[in-house]
Amino acid sequence: MTAGTEVSVDLLVVGAGPTGLYAAYYAGFRGMSVAVADALPEVGGQIAALYPEKLVYDVAGFPAVRGQDLVDRLAEQAGRWNPVYLLGHGVTDLDDTGAGVVATTDAGARISAGAVLVCGGIGNFIPRELPVGSEYLGRGLRYFVPRLDELAGQDVVVVGGGDSALDWALSLEPVAASVTLVHRRTRFRAHERTVEQVGNSSVRVLTPYEVEKISGNGADGNGGAVSEVVVASSDGDRITLPAQSVVAALGFIADLGPIERWGLDLRRRRILVDRTMRTSRERVFAAGDIADYDGRVGLISIGFGEAALAVNHVAALLDPARSLTPGHSSDA
Repeated sequence: MTAGTEVSVDLLVVGAGPTGLYAAYYAGFRGMSVAVADALPEVGGQIAALYPEKLVYDVAGFPAVRGQDLVDRLAEQAGRWNPVYLLGHGVTDLDDTGAGVVATTDAGARISAGAVLVCGGIGNFIPRELPVGSEYLGRGLRYFVPRLDELAGQDVVVVGGGDSALDWALSLEPVAASVTLVHRRTRFRAHERTVEQVGNSSVRVLTPYEVEKISGNGADGNGGAVSEVVVASSDGDRITLPAQSVVAALGFIADLGPIERWGLDLRRRRILVDRTMRTSRERVFAAGDIADYDGRVGLISIGFGEAALAVNHVAALLDPARSLTPGHSSDA
């Protein structure tokens, strides 16, 4: 879709990640026309952009599924209803028309919709930077690993103590020459099962240690690509590790971007919704990681349920004669 594009649909889904793709399928199932807008140039959201090769274990029906494979299945499912995709289109403004909403994108498109379902992640994610070694970014230092084979045969140092850090360490173990996990605390913030898996793996775990210095293979010791990492403990112990790659999995800082200007009630940089997934703004709903309510659990599977819930209420909003209860898909 190019600048000047005008689209008219029943429902605009903002965000083409897993929740947004499932929302597009489910809205089609409920008989609605759908457009899906996303600032990224391809569907899949953060999964496709940041960790397409990581295995996901908590999606119903899949004992384990590669991130990109999950995205491909969801896109295939949504494709049954031929949604209009506006990729490379970040939604910047939402204007009420009385009978619907008009969305404007940063690529110059206008989408008229009866309702909007915001399914983005938590806005734009800015990685928390490692305090040292920034000059090696792109030359061995990275904040995520879209393709595991890029690090095949390398000595890799993973820094962090959350789920992402431990997941990267486990995912890289079969392909890297060696993997060392460095965390500044003795306790991890990751899932207990993941911590246990790392403990039973060949990953070397150094806690409590922090990265003190990153050195390169340039003639002056500071240029070139990463060649070694010095880590230090709180009591002054230092270890020099050979490394061709450093994965700094220190988490991300959320930047909501234009969403902050949409007049929605926010909490903890997420959009507050009620039990029907309605926001504080008429005809605007939210589902997935961007949504917040008391007791919410941040799982992909939860996002799928929220998308279905929102779509059913949108269906009844757009056509009061339409039943809120969709019936069984096997009877369709």
